[in-house]
Amino acid sequence: MPSDITIIGGGIVGLATAMALTRRGSGGLTVIEAERDIATHQTGHNSGVIHSGLYYKPGSKKAATCTAGREAMYQFCAEHNIPHERCGKIVVATSPAELPALKELHSRGIANGLTGIVELNPDQIHEHEPHAAGLAGLYVLQTGIVDYVAVANAMRRVVETAGGEVRTDCRLQAVRRDGPEFVLETTGGELRAGHLINCAGLQSDRVAMLCGLSPKLRIVPFRGEYFQLRPAAAGLVRHLIYPVPDPRFPFLGVHLTRMIQGGVEAGPNAVLALSRHGYRKGNMRLGDLRDTLTYGGFWRLAFHHARMGLGEIYRSYVKRAFVRELQRLLPELTAADLVPGGSGVRAQAVAADGRMVDDFHIDSAERMIHVLNAPSPAATASIAIGESIAEMAEKQFA
Repeated sequence: MPSDITIIGGGIVGLATAMALTRRGSGGLTVIEAERDIATHQTGHNSGVIHSGLYYKPGSKKAATCTAGREAMYQFCAEHNIPHERCGKIVVATSPAELPALKELHSRGIANGLTGIVELNPDQIHEHEPHAAGLAGLYVLQTGIVDYVAVANAMRRVVETAGGEVRTDCRLQAVRRDGPEFVLETTGGELRAGHLINCAGLQSDRVAMLCGLSPKLRIVPFRGEYFQLRPAAAGLVRHLIYPVPDPRFPFLGVHLTRMIQGGVEAGPNAVLALSRHGYRKGNMRLGDLRDTLTYGGFWRLAFHHARMGLGEIYRSYVKRAFVRELQRLLPELTAADLVPGGSGVRAQAVAADGRMVDDFHIDSAERMIHVLNAPSPAATASIAIGESIAEMAEKQFA
């Protein structure tokens, strides 16, 4: 394994990759992160769910890495004393039209190796979640909760203990070649590397272009907005309550999640962000917006899913619409029970034909690996993803 690898991006996927490389004997490894701290963007705004693997198409990269990564995540948290809980969740069908999709989820879960899935009738739903409502449900015991920033910090410690370096406040600005080396111009000075791994998340397509690639997809940022339940209402939720997702979209729909730090989160919706770091409605960056609006794939996506998009925007601005969606799962919930919570920005990869890229997408080139799409369950599966990338590097960089 070469000792001159630079990983671009200090989120959980980049750090898990660095950890896997150090375990394979890669010394002199460097991770560069644009922000002043690691795990600032997608990792730091994650809902904190350790996903079971219920949703993913059997045989997909998502399904395989989630299954392996989930158990690796539980083990890593136990070894590093990171608070976590394997609490389980229920998925609830609230209309007859959702029952076939619920059956399909059950079949997918079994195909993906989940054990102990329990089919629930309305009375059994109440046994798990006394305030939830539904015609039928599934209980999935493998789902859990954790603080992924704590996980990322533990990964950083592993990397640094093994001799790797994590440089923050080190934003990549340009890449050029100098013989067998890459020269990286950053806000932290000039760096040289023999091999590059791009784990830049929301900036992954731009990093690939800086490296001379022409990726066949672009990142379109979507903001997911959350409410939190007031302390007096938090007792309405014991663990996690999810709807049956619409199979046409990669978003799971608004749900209710108990957090490891305490409290209950409700959401998210999914609206176009006007900046790749647009965590608030008013956040806009003209360069980011220009890149979105001049990309043909975005307009094809918008045309095909206009009704869904308008509905998400409506829920973003009209609280009672957001509440109505949650009341399908938790009828007792009222608008007064909800206070504004945080938000996250999802790096949604969109192909030129307008198709939302739903699975992991990794490109490689000479002495480079580019992780261009690492959607949920990337945090859950990060250790398995890191091992997979390290294996690629071991073969390609030899």
